[in-house]
Amino acid sequence: IAVIVGAAACQALALTLGSLSLVQPILVTELPFTLLVASAVARRRLPAIGWAASVMVAAGLGLGLAAAAPHGGSTEDVSAGKWVLTLLVSGGVMAACVLAALPRPRGKARAALFSCASAIGYALTATLMKAATDTFDRHGPGAFFAAWQTYAFVAAGACALFLLANAMESGPLVASQPALTLGEALVSLALGIVVYGERVRTGWWLVLEGLGAVMVTWGVVVLPRADTEGGEGEGDGASGGGRSGS
Repeated sequence: IAVIVGAAACQALALTLGSLSLVQPILVTELPFTLLVASAVARRRLPAIGWAASVMVAAGLGLGLAAAAPHGGSTEDVSAGKWVLTLLVSGGVMAACVLAALPRPRGKARAALFSCASAIGYALTATLMKAATDTFDRHGPGAFFAAWQTYAFVAAGACALFLLANAMESGPLVASQPALTLGEALVSLALGIVVYGERVRTGWWLVLEGLGAVMVTWGVVVLPRADTEGGEGEGDGASGGGRSGS
């Protein structure tokens, strides 16, 4: 629990210092780090494909962020109408994923749907946290505790954690983890652009950004499989302790 609180504090500090479009994609590296730590704790070697996928995630993320160069944006210019629309759309898509997951039996589809809902919830949490931490940075703790976003990001985070717990219980990690990791990064990027007006480079830079995204996607899809193969099924329990705990 102490590690979870510490991780949330570090994320809040990062969001104070950087844009949502920059900070959130970096959380993709949680998966390689989790597998490395899990392998050390379980005293087993991560297979070669796991190392290759970890390097691919790191290289793809670096390439994508360097090419995109996220910049700009402001939390002060967000209107009440935009907040309402953001909450309604995010909540509506999350609800649709949950309603689609509930009638399905345990398996990959159910896990992936719950994980998609959780990914949106975590992205919304970060978006609200960004507004709250900026308020704290500009106006102090009094304004922070008076801002509705402070309580909203706590509620959204709790909801996202509950949904992820259901995703982990519903099926294998190979179904839930890619949807969570990639979904959170993509939704956070979209929310940063739509809600806060953050910008990324376009033009020929899109080629490098796309290449980076493909590299990250490949690594994220392969890593849970590599962990499961290397740990004789231990991967689901070991790797679930990353974002599932935070």
